[in-house]
Amino acid sequence: MEYRNLKIISNPIVNQSLCTIRDKNTDTQGVRLAARKLTRILLYEATKNLPQKEVEIETPISKFVTSTIDSDISIIISPILRAGLIFTDEAVDILPQAAIRHIGMYRDEKTLKPVWYYNKVPMPVDKPEKYYVYITDPMLATGNSLIEAIKLYVDKGIPQTNICCVCMISAPQGIEAVFKCFPDITLIVAAVDLCLNERGYIVPGMGDAGDRIFNTCV
Repeated sequence: MEYRNLKIISNPIVNQSLCTIRDKNTDTQGVRLAARKLTRILLYEATKNLPQKEVEIETPISKFVTSTIDSDISIIISPILRAGLIFTDEAVDILPQAAIRHIGMYRDEKTLKPVWYYNKVPMPVDKPEKYYVYITDPMLATGNSLIEAIKLYVDKGIPQTNICCVCMISAPQGIEAVFKCFPDITLIVAAVDLCLNERGYIVPGMGDAGDRIFNTCV
């Protein structure tokens, strides 16, 4: 099934990074380095929707008019804990003006439903059309956690068109679930895998992203 707002990013660096993080023999350091490289590429693609304005600056040679990100907007990076933290350092480097709003959920292994434990999103929103939100989570499996995260911002009046979700590896079931609830958000992924297994893990996937990134597999 095709979705107009699904963007699958593929190039040799993306493919090499995916190969590294998927390999069960890659150690934690290798997973982290490859994941950070991959997230930077995905974030560059995601931020193409930011509005720009023309400004006049002066180089050492002359004055000229150029484009830059509109300063009259609010940018939010919203990682879903804990695995989504891998995006944070890269996001802060790329967009130092952004606010970081953490969302804490874990998956109930029996129901596969998200369980809340932390929420740094309850901020007031003035002029919601001026907010641009990037929700980050390495794995889009069932889609349940991402749907809950998107709902936080939509309920504040922020347009779906201003919300972009960034994931490394996704499953068709999760993509379908997210777009069924929020058809106008943008979803940036590096890979769409085959399916989910009986435990709700992506196949072939990379295992538990949080465990592999933070070395808590044992």
